[in-house]
Amino acid sequence: MSLYNYITYLEYLNKKLTDFFENQQEYICCQKGCSKCCRHGNYPFTEIEFEYLMFGFKKLDSAIQESIKNKIINLNEQKITSTEEYFMHECPFLINDACSLYEYRGIICRTFGLMYYRDDGSTKVPFCAFEGLNYSNVVDAQNKTISEEKYKALNCTQEPLAFNVGYKFLTNKEHETGYGVKFGDCKPLLEWLVRKFDIQ
Repeated sequence: MSLYNYITYLEYLNKKLTDFFENQQEYICCQKGCSKCCRHGNYPFTEIEFEYLMFGFKKLDSAIQESIKNKIINLNEQKITSTEEYFMHECPFLINDACSLYEYRGIICRTFGLMYYRDDGSTKVPFCAFEGLNYSNVVDAQNKTISEEKYKALNCTQEPLAFNVGYKFLTNKEHETGYGVKFGDCKPLLEWLVRKFDIQ
């Protein structure tokens, strides 16, 4: 029942995100084949998100499943020898610059690319803005904020906006109660995968 409720929640969230991305289309460069957001992260997933991801994984061709499992094994070996506090890596579900489980991707994957509000109310610009992508046409790279001067010079029809799509907000108790969802524990994706496939 909880997975059904989570899918209902995703339908609501996807509609909101579609509206937000359309509102900001003058600043958005997201397109299939970019995959910047899938190449360097630790990808937080709650338990219900991971369950949904694995639901999709079971539908993949067995050869693709095996390829992904091998990637996970290699990533885990890299993590064991890493000295990074937060091990950052390419998502193992990225194949030929596209997500092999796009329909089942996590919330963090769905929201990436938009500006959003941090817990303290400040605005966070996506990192791809500093790599020539989303919001790069209006970003002040030195201060990591939006440049009002650049925005006005472009004569855009819509101002660059931040939205309340922070990961903690979208997986909070209010959304659990409202949609009857139990998000469960939150861990980096690799931790869930290592446990799921019993990788030593």
